[in-house]
Amino acid sequence: MAKGHRSQIKRERNEIKDTRPSAKLSFARVSVQKACFVLDAIRGKDVQTALAIVTYNPRYASTLIKKLLESAIANAENNNGLRAENLYVAECFANKGPTMKRIRPRAQGRAYRIEKRMSHITIVLDEK
Repeated sequence: MAKGHRSQIKRERNEIKDTRPSAKLSFARVSVQKACFVLDAIRGKDVQTALAIVTYNPRYASTLIKKLLESAIANAENNNGLRAENLYVAECFANKGPTMKRIRPRAQGRAYRIEKRMSHITIVLDEK
């Protein structure tokens, strides 16, 4: 059982909040494995290089991640007052989302299950 009053527990939890600028895309219609190919390419890079990488990457996930990266940069400039030249991609990851299950008819009355996977993609920026 937790110690302290409910408001005290919430206060302690909010003290350790991450103040770095970030952006999150929930329920993206791309699997985690496919999103991670693009995320691995931009992890640790400065934002200008990361934008160049995702702009010319032919994968579908790169279009989603480009919009998300631009959103994170805008959040950093407007909410935190940071300059875009000093930012780099500190963290970027994709978590598993819900899976849509669909049925595909096959021969002799059988049915195959098709799983359309989703992911939650997060990008966290930081200053150099």
